[in-house]
Amino acid sequence: MSDYIKDAIITGVWETLIMTFFSSLLSYAVGLPLGVVLYSTSKGRLLENKAVNAVVGTIVNITRSLPFLILLVLLIPFTRFVVGKSIGTTAAIVPLTIGAIPIVARMVEASLNEVQPGIIEAATSMGASPLYTIIHFIIPEAMPSLLQGGAINVATVLGYSAMAGVIGGGGLGAIALQYGYYRYDKPVLWTTVTLLIIMVMLIQEFGIRLSKKHRKV
Repeated sequence: MSDYIKDAIITGVWETLIMTFFSSLLSYAVGLPLGVVLYSTSKGRLLENKAVNAVVGTIVNITRSLPFLILLVLLIPFTRFVVGKSIGTTAAIVPLTIGAIPIVARMVEASLNEVQPGIIEAATSMGASPLYTIIHFIIPEAMPSLLQGGAINVATVLGYSAMAGVIGGGGLGAIALQYGYYRYDKPVLWTTVTLLIIMVMLIQEFGIRLSKKHRKV
């Protein structure tokens, strides 16, 4: 393997980490509130609202059901409008974020649903408002599950970032495609795949450990 390829792989790792970090951060900035809305407006919850829950749930389900490669192509005009271009690491962050938002929303909703009703009843009996109960009781109680779900989401975004290479998104996915697939360079292909697997495993392990540590606290 030439020095040029090695440098390209190192750059690809860095680009993959950048895409994964910013996409995960932005997806949680939007997905977390959406998940809270889905949870709190569902039947029997603090802010039950059938109409709001149906609208938000439908949007989330439609977005989540789209295959990511199709979403990449559909969002090219929007990506170009937001960042001024449709290829490169920065451009890939846009579809990665949008693709991850519905996953985050449903993960957050599922984590909040695990909170025992007794905790909510206790908060309500003390006169806590619905918003205060959600922020100070429900979310902290669901934190271990939220952390574990967060690690799964980051790992998912990392996997999506590899597919972004198909439209010139950069990162390890682009290297695997350009050098490993198109040029039939199997060592490069297997190196990039191995690096992606290791990165996913490390992220998931970190999330599991963080979740267990929070449970002990």
